[in-house]
Amino acid sequence: MSKALASESCTVGPQKDSKGGCRRTSWGLWVTVGVGGAVVALYSVATPFITPALRRVCLPFVPATPAQIQNVLKMLENRSGSLVDIGSGDGRIVIAAAKRGFEAVGYELNPWLVWYSRYRAWRDGVHQNTKFYISDLWKMPQLEKKLEEELECNARIIACRFPFPCWIPDHTAGEGIDTVWAYDLKHSRGRGTKSLESTPETES
Repeated sequence: MSKALASESCTVGPQKDSKGGCRRTSWGLWVTVGVGGAVVALYSVATPFITPALRRVCLPFVPATPAQIQNVLKMLENRSGSLVDIGSGDGRIVIAAAKRGFEAVGYELNPWLVWYSRYRAWRDGVHQNTKFYISDLWKMPQLEKKLEEELECNARIIACRFPFPCWIPDHTAGEGIDTVWAYDLKHSRGRGTKSLESTPETES
């Protein structure tokens, strides 16, 4: 009897420990899977934002302010046709231009922002007049020269927050981070840099 009890107690004891061990193993596995999934998701979302910061020239994503958008639209008054936004971010300027009747295209490095821009354009009912592409601005060498060679003579180029280094703007609007610079290609083409001079349309 004592042997049977001893044997039974020996067999029951390990079974209980084994079940507890299985529960701990399953719980640990789910925690590992959850943490691993969260890390992968965070990496997928963060990488497009962090990668530009590792470049020699860092241009972080900063959403366009309402004032900046209005300054851009002011520079587009009495104009029509197509608009291209290089570094379009979340698509605010492209969408605003499309609402004014422009065929607007945005190029943006961050794929999440491109997809979000497409969603916003669909939500605002201008998806038929907008296009967004995933493109690396830094793979466009000598951007000023490229624009001079490929755009039509009556094109107007508008820069937000970062003016072109070799061109003198024909018009400016806003101040601080809301400043925008307008360059009329017919003045810039073939002349390199222009002498700095104020114009009646220049506003601070």
